[in-house]
Amino acid sequence: MKKSCLLATQLFFFLVASSGFAQSIDVLSTSATNAYEKKQYAKAASLFLRAAEREPENIDFAYNAAASYSMAGDKENAFKMLAWAKKQGLLDTNSLANDIKFKALRSDQRWQALMLDFQSAAKQNALLWDSPSLTTPYRDNISEDEKVAGLSKLWSEVKFNFWNSARLVELDWDSLYLKYLTKVRATQSTAEYYRVLQEICAQLKDGHTNVSLPAEVRSQYNVNPLFHTHLIEGRVLVRAVFDPSLEAQGVLPGVEVTHVNDESVKAYAEREIAPFQSASTAQDLQVRTYSYAFLRGPLSESPRVTFNTAHGESFSLAIQRPDQAAMASARFFNRPNFDFKMLPNDVAYVALNSFEDDTASEKFLEHFDEIAKASGLILDIRQNGGGNGNVGFRILSTLTDKAFKDSKWLTRTYKPTFRAWGRTVPAHEAPAGINAPDGKRLYAKPVILLTSAATYSAAEDMAVAFDSMKRGKIFGEPTGGSTGQPLSFKLPGGGSARVCTKLDSYADGKQFVGVGVQPHKLVRPTVADIRAGKDTVLLAALEELAKNSF
Repeated sequence: MKKSCLLATQLFFFLVASSGFAQSIDVLSTSATNAYEKKQYAKAASLFLRAAEREPENIDFAYNAAASYSMAGDKENAFKMLAWAKKQGLLDTNSLANDIKFKALRSDQRWQALMLDFQSAAKQNALLWDSPSLTTPYRDNISEDEKVAGLSKLWSEVKFNFWNSARLVELDWDSLYLKYLTKVRATQSTAEYYRVLQEICAQLKDGHTNVSLPAEVRSQYNVNPLFHTHLIEGRVLVRAVFDPSLEAQGVLPGVEVTHVNDESVKAYAEREIAPFQSASTAQDLQVRTYSYAFLRGPLSESPRVTFNTAHGESFSLAIQRPDQAAMASARFFNRPNFDFKMLPNDVAYVALNSFEDDTASEKFLEHFDEIAKASGLILDIRQNGGGNGNVGFRILSTLTDKAFKDSKWLTRTYKPTFRAWGRTVPAHEAPAGINAPDGKRLYAKPVILLTSAATYSAAEDMAVAFDSMKRGKIFGEPTGGSTGQPLSFKLPGGGSARVCTKLDSYADGKQFVGVGVQPHKLVRPTVADIRAGKDTVLLAALEELAKNSF
């Protein structure tokens, strides 16, 4: 997941094709955004309204006009503009319900009625795109008709909504659909069926385009053992253990996994795991294969795993996958969304482990006065799988006194009549978002951002913006290389899927999807340092800050 594409959350805007009229829209939008940033809310509302009148199909102008009117205390016009936005197709009740700019409207009796109107329209719209007819409940083996219908829905949603149409042509998506019709009909269970869906989806090579299993399948057929592994220097090492009985048998951090059921670990992973992982880059696939999904499988099976210690001693164990009771009692490490501590030489270390809610930015601002005293700052997003990009941008706004850009993006624009006329499907492009500096807080001393292949989605949005700001250096490994807005939908048998609908890039067009945000200094963990309990990347960042060379 990543940042919302609604402009209300960031106050950036779409540009249309260059012409005299288009330029006037550009000027209006820029002026409106600037006025809002200066808290000239009435002026911003008037400018956004003029933009909305000239380009009524652009819902964001109407939304931003409503937000500006609300902030200016003009409830009457705020409600009018929200009604206009709804008429033009705005159905995102979550953004409305959570957007602080509409706080002044929520005590008004019209607010609840408006929310009910939005919800009713959203439900009606959902009947076309996500009909209950195909959201059948889980059974051990759903019918062949349901299986074919589910594959067909996945095929069609991808064909019309997946951002990478070139990949669909390369794969011959229709031919692949025919091939997998045979495969899904041959499946003997719902669990097997969903594994086939995961396999076809993985061929799209996009980390935001994947299939989610029904809860019943996850709990019975998709269970991880009680230890985590990582691929380090081409070797699979245990990184964390959550079961004392495994520790007592020698499964400890730093121990290497060499075989699974007498098959080499890499051969096993490439056959049993990798083909079912939706991943955008080679490094993303490695993380998914050797960390997130490694040894995942049926609860009823206990794979025999061979380990090798740092001293060259080999031993094998039948690894039991945990049931719900074992999971509940496991000693999982607690990785908070935000973690702050002071390191030697007065360096502030801040781990931002998730943007799924506002905790990371709220805690950062709460501790800002302490952080501001540091001689250098390390922001660690190596374990951040994403969430809402605005959380990261809020933190970045305290590191500069200038406005900064995040990602620009594009999506496919499908118009049936254009296709009937023999025209190509054009792309709709939107410029990068513009984020205002905090204004009250400013940390101007050296900053280093730590990234890894597990840095993903909204965390990559932060890395892109940080890189573009030229505010500091990025240390570590390339990020996972996948961001964009996924479209989610349900499938027969209790599962679901999602399709990535847009391609993000740097503001100047530089690509990172399918590549990863590249660090300024490549630093990879080593087997020796992992076994010695050293953080290779963090130590390199501390050494750089000690030089104070930037």
